[in-house]
Amino acid sequence: MNRKTPIKDYVFVGVQLLLLAAYMLPLQLYKIQLPEWLRYSGLFVLILAVLFGMIAVLQLNTKLSPFPSPVADGNLITKGAFRFSRHPIYTSLLLSGFGYALYNDSLYQLLLIGCLLLIFYYKSKYEERLLIQKFPEYKIYKQSTRRFF
Repeated sequence: MNRKTPIKDYVFVGVQLLLLAAYMLPLQLYKIQLPEWLRYSGLFVLILAVLFGMIAVLQLNTKLSPFPSPVADGNLITKGAFRFSRHPIYTSLLLSGFGYALYNDSLYQLLLIGCLLLIFYYKSKYEERLLIQKFPEYKIYKQSTRRFF
């Protein structure tokens, strides 16, 4: 089945990429002074988030797509990382960005992670409407598994 990707998919991915690119810029609006233990806790969160995201990527394998529309030949995955989060890759990106922003003492990066959280929230709502259409059992999965954290 070869279908055209909806424009809404491109908008979500485009905004997401712009925010991630802005996050990588070496800007410093205001350097917050966090206690050393909190900064290193951020590094710990970053490492755990990257591992969690890698597990989700491996589970999706060739079905990985940046777009919220489900791939035509995809299956509903509810085990592994997807047992803890309906959107483990979004969760991984959010937590790793949060962890690195803490480690980096960066208010700028924390603000961008807040913006990314909003984009991922709306992107995941849209994605879930499509998943329910494709997989009616998604409604049951949705009731027992958190969106992100």
